[in-house]
Order: sequence, then C-alpha cells, then structure tokens
Amino acid sequence: MNPIPKKVEFWKKMRFKYKLSFLNENTLEEVFTFRLSRLSGVLSLITFMVFLIMLTSVVIIKTPIRNYLPGYLDSEIRQAMIDNALITNSLQQELDVQSRYLNNVNAILRGDIVVDNVREIDSITDNENIILEKSKLTEEFIRNYEEEEKYNLNVMYNSPIRPDNVFFYKPVKGIISSGFDYRERHYGIDIAAVPKESVLAVMKGTVIYAGFDANTGYVINIQHSNGFVSVYKHNALLLKKAGDEVDGGEVIALVGNTGNLSTGNHLHFELWYKGKAIDPCEYINFD
Repeated sequence: MNPIPKKVEFWKKMRFKYKLSFLNENTLEEVFTFRLSRLSGVLSLITFMVFLIMLTSVVIIKTPIRNYLPGYLDSEIRQAMIDNALITNSLQQELDVQSRYLNNVNAILRGDIVVDNVREIDSITDNENIILEKSKLTEEFIRNYEEEEKYNLNVMYNSPIRPDNVFFYKPVKGIISSGFDYRERHYGIDIAAVPKESVLAVMKGTVIYAGFDANTGYVINIQHSNGFVSVYKHNALLLKKAGDEVDGGEVIALVGNTGNLSTGNHLHFELWYKGKAIDPCEYINFD
C-alpha cells in the first residue's frame, strides 16, 4: 500500500471540518452548531486582521489623530508653524528695539546723553526711511549737476538722481555672486544664500505684486516712498500677498531656487527709482 504524500495529508488536515455545537445545559438539546476547518479559520483570522488594519488607517487619516504621528503633519499646519515662528522673531526684534529706546530715554533723563544726540537715538527705534535734510549748498550742487548732465549723450545709461541718506535694510544674508550690469540687462544683483534663509524688506512699503513666474519663480515686489520699488525673485516661499503693508527689515519670503533662470539657491534683488534700475550696492552694504 502506497503511503499518502505529506502535502496531500497536510491539505487534507487543513480542510477537515470540525463541528462545534452549543447545547442547552438542562435539556442537552443542540441549540447552535457550525462546522469550521483549519483553513477557513486561518482565512477568517487574516480577513479580520486586514479589516482591523484598514479601519485603523481610516481612523488615523480622517481624524486629527494623524497630527500626533510623525510624517502626517499637513501643509496648513506647517505653514502656520512657520508664520508663528516668524511672528515670534518679529516680536522679539520689536521688544529689543523698545528696550533700547527705554534705555536711551532713561539715559536722557539722567543727563548721560545730551539733547544733540536725539536724532541718533530715534534712528535706533524707527523702522521707517531715514532721510536727512539737505543743506542749501548740497541742493545747489544737485541742481547744477542735473543741468550739466541733462544733455550728456556720452553714456548709455544715466542713473537717476536719488535722495541721499536713505536707510535700506540688507535683503538677505549671503554673498554677491553676480553684480549689477545695465548693458547685459542684468538689472539687479544675485546673492547666494542658504536655502530657506529669511528675505527681508529693504524699506517700509506696500506689496504691489506677489506671484509665480516660469522664469523667475516666486516673485514679490514692494512699492516704497520717494519713488523706490524693490524686487525679490527666485524665492522658495512668499510670506506676504499683494496689498500687505510691510516694515523695513520684516521677513517677506524665504530664499529658494525656483524658476527656469535659477541655477542655485539665491536671491535676485533689484532696486528701482522712478522707473529706472539702480545698483543696490551703491546704497546697501553687503559686506
């Protein structure tokens, strides 16, 4: 007699059905019964585990529980965290300014600082443009210079006469990788910086444009007083929208590498005065 193969014997045992009966204790009457094999029991257990996993996944995805698990923090909450961090940083800077202001006031009251230094004290706490008054000699020199250069055709580009002693904040911490060149139509400077570095408004003003361009990526333009407009290109993220009022030194964007014309993480910064591009290095210290 040939022995039964082990595989056949295994599947025979797996399919063999066992009867499970429930009896009435008093009458020994069979109340409920069902047949179950080992194979059907294993399949039922696997089906229950799959159902339990799917139910757990749905609960995690569709409820706020997901926010407590790593990797499930959605973009809205991330953006809110960034905004709160920036607001906290701005509040800390404002607190430092107010503290310096109060210290200066106390120094004046004690007589440690003379009244002639009040302009210097105000410049510490004022985020608006600082424009010193021109002397009569300076105004006369400017008028004569404008008259002499009005018909000068020996240069390709005449930078417009701009108000002197205007205070600008440095737009970003970094190194200038490409300078201003009007002849090459490079109307600004490129500042190489680390990714996600804060981009600051150079002066107080109003955001007149904030959007995306295929070549220059995320761009934000700010209209300032006295005819100035500042332009910030290739950002990774814009933190302001058109119509927002911003202070000098306020964070408006994060450094990125967006746009077809970008070859690395940097900020392309332009400064315009009364419709003409000017070299930012003439007014901002990038050292």
